[in-house]
Amino acid sequence: MPELICDTSPLQYLHQLGQLDLLPKLAGKVIVPPAVVKELDAGRSAGHDVPAPEAFGWIEVSRPAAVSAERLIGDLGPGETEVLMLAMERPTMIAVVDDKLARWVAETLNIRFTGTLGILLDAKRAGLVSQVAPLVDRLQELHFRVSSAARDLILRAANEV
Repeated sequence: MPELICDTSPLQYLHQLGQLDLLPKLAGKVIVPPAVVKELDAGRSAGHDVPAPEAFGWIEVSRPAAVSAERLIGDLGPGETEVLMLAMERPTMIAVVDDKLARWVAETLNIRFTGTLGILLDAKRAGLVSQVAPLVDRLQELHFRVSSAARDLILRAANEV
């Protein structure tokens, strides 16, 4: 089972879908950096429906060992930056990020990554969800940005088209 380092957005959206429990079912370990915890705390304080990582015994909070790589990451938010820094330190792990720039940086730095849609697709392949399409529809209702091309690609990969 892969080990995952999760950013704020995938945690938020999986929580709002009622599918956050997919992460420990798909991963040997789920790590969240302190900046993501801080972003989630700020979201809850603002009244948003986001999870509290400390409420889940399967989420491990871990800080990147060094800040020297920060300049390599670029103009990302603190959560994405710490996720990618941890992924650079732990190359066997998979970064779970949705942000387009974060995904581009991950690809540039040869960091393995997936996102919310990839987690849902993996869950379908593992038999943990019966259909991806209704979850993608719900994500779009929650203002998750999915292009029609990406939606079609995911549904084809899930054998739902």
